[in-house]
Amino acid sequence: MQRFDLPDPLFIDGEALVIDKPAGLPVGTPRRGGQSVDDMLEHLRFGFQRPPVPVHRLDQDTSGCLLLARNPKAMKRFQQAFENRQVTKSYIGVVLGRPDGDNGTIDMPIDKISTKEEGWRMVACEIGGERGKPSVTHWRVLAEAEGRSLIWFYPETGRTHQIRVHASEGLGLPLIGDPVYGSIHTAPRLMLHALSIKLERGDKPPVEATAPMPAIFGEIGFTPDMLDAHNGGDDD
Repeated sequence: MQRFDLPDPLFIDGEALVIDKPAGLPVGTPRRGGQSVDDMLEHLRFGFQRPPVPVHRLDQDTSGCLLLARNPKAMKRFQQAFENRQVTKSYIGVVLGRPDGDNGTIDMPIDKISTKEEGWRMVACEIGGERGKPSVTHWRVLAEAEGRSLIWFYPETGRTHQIRVHASEGLGLPLIGDPVYGSIHTAPRLMLHALSIKLERGDKPPVEATAPMPAIFGEIGFTPDMLDAHNGGDDD
């Protein structure tokens, strides 16, 4: 079983901690056991009496920015900010092929289904239908290499597996390494990375962090300089 080192801190102050979660490390303790971010919280106190608490979740196989609150008051405010869509997040992902166009917006409700045989997954639903929660993701092609495309994703909403479903059903190009939504393509991991996060705090400086591009992106032809096309959240 893989063992993970303590994630690197990307931002830290008296209220917030942002860590660079590695791919393969779940946030919560899995039923089958094994390491998780929850197991590491005591070692992420950085001098505080209380351990920090994750404010949101990243999929186990997604790497990058994970926000933790360092006290209960901050936790309440941060959760409210997520509910009010006051948190800006961006992701990068790799797909096989190239989308139609250079950029766009996917407006596609998604819903959870579960079967005894296959377990649960998220599915796309019709706009205006009886099922599905509104889900919106903006996207832009950043670079191409060896028949693959590096895509920047900016989700307006924060549904479970939103980017994975929108890539598969909205772009018609599943993320490479995604065993659930249709594109393994021999990749050793899901090629999705939580690149940045920003949370405004009124008179205080924002919580803001960027997680470095994982080395595995470079192994398939994508380098950090290609992120220059990413401009922090605008969709023009």
